[in-house]
Amino acid sequence: MDKKLIATLEAVLFATGEPTEISKISQALSVDEIILEEALSILMARYNREDSGICLLKLDDKYQLCSKTEFADSIRKIIEAKKNTPLSQAAFEVLAIVAYNQPVTKAFIEQIRGVDCSAVISNLCQKSLIEEKGRLDLPGRPLIYGTTPEFLRCFCISSLDELPPLPKSGEENEETVNNEEKDEQILN
Repeated sequence: MDKKLIATLEAVLFATGEPTEISKISQALSVDEIILEEALSILMARYNREDSGICLLKLDDKYQLCSKTEFADSIRKIIEAKKNTPLSQAAFEVLAIVAYNQPVTKAFIEQIRGVDCSAVISNLCQKSLIEEKGRLDLPGRPLIYGTTPEFLRCFCISSLDELPPLPKSGEENEETVNNEEKDEQILN
């Protein structure tokens, strides 16, 4: 059996992360399904050894790489630890932008912050504080994000109406001027 085909098949199954039909794999790799079945059998045998932490599942005509059930507790601990890490300043900023302006696109958030927010948005989605709410009917069909019930629970509010009001731009400018004057007095 072609080792490169087996490695390619392994990479494809790993990257998709979900059950994938053998017909789609066959079409994408331009390989006959019978040959793929043989390669999948070799992969399955490799993963069934005791020293492997993953396995290859066959679900009807679909295949999926997944972790073995005996490692579920360890995996759960790692995922929970990741979910329970405190939010960074950047995460709080993105969360505020989403909460006050939802639904919003990633581009809108990045325009306000002036930096790439992909990782922060992904992290907030993993923590279930924001979620995809759909797509805009614009070229590229960008995703739009909004807060979740978990967001409300974490911040001990029952609705977004309970969020504190944003300062008016006049108040904000006045406060900035006052702070700058105080800083000048301290320096002199």
